[in-house]
Amino acid sequence: MLKKIGGYSILVVILLGIIYFFLPNYAQKALLHLTANIDDYEIFENRTVAASDPQPWEKSPQYNQYEMGRTYQDKLDDYETTAFLVVKDTALFYEKYYLGYDENEISNSFSAAKSIVSLLVGIAIDEGKIESVFQPVSDFIESFNEGEKSKIIIKNLLTMSSGIDWNEAYMSPFSKTTDAYYGNNLKKLVAELEVSNKPSQEFAYKSINTQILAEVLEAATGQSISDYATNRLWRKIGAEHDALWSLDKEGGMEKAFCCFNSTARDFARIGQLVLNKGNWNGEQVVPADYIEMATMPARLIRSGERIPHYGYQWWILNYNGKQIPYARGILGQYIFVLKDKNAVVVRLGKSRSKLYTDEHPNDVYTYVEAAYELLK
Repeated sequence: MLKKIGGYSILVVILLGIIYFFLPNYAQKALLHLTANIDDYEIFENRTVAASDPQPWEKSPQYNQYEMGRTYQDKLDDYETTAFLVVKDTALFYEKYYLGYDENEISNSFSAAKSIVSLLVGIAIDEGKIESVFQPVSDFIESFNEGEKSKIIIKNLLTMSSGIDWNEAYMSPFSKTTDAYYGNNLKKLVAELEVSNKPSQEFAYKSINTQILAEVLEAATGQSISDYATNRLWRKIGAEHDALWSLDKEGGMEKAFCCFNSTARDFARIGQLVLNKGNWNGEQVVPADYIEMATMPARLIRSGERIPHYGYQWWILNYNGKQIPYARGILGQYIFVLKDKNAVVVRLGKSRSKLYTDEHPNDVYTYVEAAYELLK
């Protein structure tokens, strides 16, 4: 009997090996790694977003003088927080690190990268590389010259209203999103896209919209988005560390919908730039009017109802009568802009709540409440 069981086990292993061998490359990687991780830059090729002339944050006189309430701290622990940081009046007010991470450790932004891509679009418009958010995508990408795709404008991509056919599924090893994350030809994915609905004001969150924006930026500027971000954004806001933008293959295309890897302190600079309405030390890095449009609710609908929670690749939290723009990644990567407190909050970690209230993961409210308590 034991010999039979052993024989069956060997047969199963052989069959699984054969199946694995014939799977697409991206599916093999998905099964090998099982779930996305904040340190996945270690398994991907990367392009550097280089820092230069760093401007370290000053520390507030109240730096780390206040303790996080036990209830909030328990929540941070429950969701495997790696960093929680508050910048107040352009100075570090509070920062704590966990699980072996520190102020010099980079980790994945996941979809918070979408908000960075949005800022790059605003910069390209200001430079005249892109005419406006109403310019057709077909002016930059040949595969958008025909059919319903020819009607898609940049604003449709920014507001997740392109009508592109895309399965935003994270758990299936065979979904298009998994192919985008683990695959090695993002431009081929974009070229093969089809439209399932007419581009309109109908909101449908699809990561591929951001990837298309990256191709638009590359065509418009003649640079990779990493190089463009280096020269037009990262160096201008005094980043202390080089960032890494993960690629689909060596020398390939950035995974623009995710995978901008940086430190909590440097992510806070993105929030501070938005808080400053695009200005950094007197230089207008992103147009103020673009920042305003990007961080206010777009005129979007879903199921016939107006939605108040999304702008140009920035989420918007309505909290106690305040509109709080924020960047958001799937494992709880957040950059919050608290305008009324002249503050920025960054939370990084390995998980987030699976429950939602008004389109926002429930842990979002915990971090915002904790920050307001600290800033009292």
